[in-house]
Amino acid sequence: MPKLKTKRGAAKRFRLTKSGKIKRKKAYASHILTKKSSKRKRGLRQANVINGADRKAIKRLLPYA
Repeated sequence: MPKLKTKRGAAKRFRLTKSGKIKRKKAYASHILTKKSSKRKRGLRQANVINGADRKAIKRLLPYA
């Protein structure tokens, strides 16, 4: 059976933790930052963990992660 290809877009967006959870970056942190409060921007710097409902779909995009 041939090797499975990793979806490169997903590989750039998601990282796996040692416990098998999937980390992601928060949205809305890339531009138009002047109108966002410091508190909000600080929160956007934190990584977030994928919801359990989406985990199966994302694991399918990252077969070797």
